[in-house]
Order: sequence, then structure tokens, then C-alpha cells
Amino acid sequence: MKLSRRGNVVYDEELLGKFHVFKDRFHAGELLGEACRSVLDGADYVFAVPMGGVPVGLMVSKALSSEFDILICRKLLIPWNREAGFGAVSPDGSYFVDEAFARSIGLSDHDIQEAVEEQLEEIRRRNELLRRGRGYPSLEGLRVVLVDDGVAAGYTMTAAIEFVKSKKARGVVIATPTGCLDSLLRLSRSVDLMVCLNIRSGPWFAVADAYQEWRDLDYEEVLNLLRERER
Repeated sequence: MKLSRRGNVVYDEELLGKFHVFKDRFHAGELLGEACRSVLDGADYVFAVPMGGVPVGLMVSKALSSEFDILICRKLLIPWNREAGFGAVSPDGSYFVDEAFARSIGLSDHDIQEAVEEQLEEIRRRNELLRRGRGYPSLEGLRVVLVDDGVAAGYTMTAAIEFVKSKKARGVVIATPTGCLDSLLRLSRSVDLMVCLNIRSGPWFAVADAYQEWRDLDYEEVLNLLRERER
């Protein structure tokens, strides 16, 4: 690992632009945890965005000896393309929309509101299953690290940033194994530090392309990971 810093973005020079550099999410989290430990003087909380961010975040939390929790933000989905989004919603119901993009694809105010309600219901469901229905604590005066398994458009991470700021976090750091350059630069303007090992640019970006082993995680797998940490 050869860490470099440009502005408030920390990256690994040896992984720039490369594909399939991590064996799996645990391997990515281990490397990311090492990087965070080398550039941070500690953190109070690590929040992982489920589902894929959980194994990564657990490894980062272990490296930093930080409190761990999950932060359930959800992408607002395009009705006819359920893989793509146009914004994101936070646990408290606040949301943001990429207005220019939403209008360019013909989404109405009604479409947007329906998407928000759909994801708020999913957040409530996931909070019951994964966090036993708990509310989120005040983060006043605390440094938090937000972790996901990758940043593509950055909608979900934007919602996560705004949420922890609303909880009065003193400092906000993004840590992710891989990310799209344009999105990372935009997000970096809203946080104190960005740690991304594998930065890639170009017209097409997929988080999965950073991993040798890639699959969606289900509820039971994530619950097992959370139970193991509690032991």
C-alpha cells in the first residue's frame, strides 16, 4: 500500500485505475482499516451503509477500535429501472433529489414522492430487522467515519453525510475501498477527509469491478455478522 493525499482525499497510488484489486469485502475492509488507522488519530463511531458496507465497516471499526453501527440510507429508485437511482433518503425522512437528472428522465413530483415513501418503508423495515428498531444517538462533538463497499453516483453517501451532520457530528470522514473519481471529488467537499483506496475514472463505473468475489448480501448474513460482533 502506497498512500498519497491530494487535498482531503487519501488514496493508494498502487491501486489507481485498477480492477479486481480486492479478494472480497473483508479483504477490502482490512486494507481500508489499515489506511484509516494510518491517517486518522482515532474515531468515535464507524457507521456502515448496509448491506455491502457492513463487512467493510466492521473491519474498519476493528482497526480504529471505534463504536460500530449501521446507517440505513436508501437510494431513490427509478420506477422502470430498479438498478438506477436519482437521489436518496435518510432515516429521519429527509431526502435529496438530483433534480436535473430526475426532470431529464421525465419523473413527476408524484413519482418522486412515491419513491420516497417506498424507501422510507424499507428503512423502517430494515431498522426493525437489523437494529431492533432503535433510534440513532446524538453525535454531538463526535468524529464519525461513514463506510460503504464502494461509491458510484454517491447518492446514498450524500444522504448519510447530511444525516450525521444533522446529529451534530464534530467531524465526518468517508472511507470506502473503491469509488468513481467524479463522485468522490463532489463528496469530498462536504467532509473533513475522504479515504478511498481504489479510485477509477471513465464513462462507466461499477463497484463490483473492484472485487474478485462479488455478490449481494442477504439479511441473515448481515445479522450473523452483527451478532458475531456483539459476542
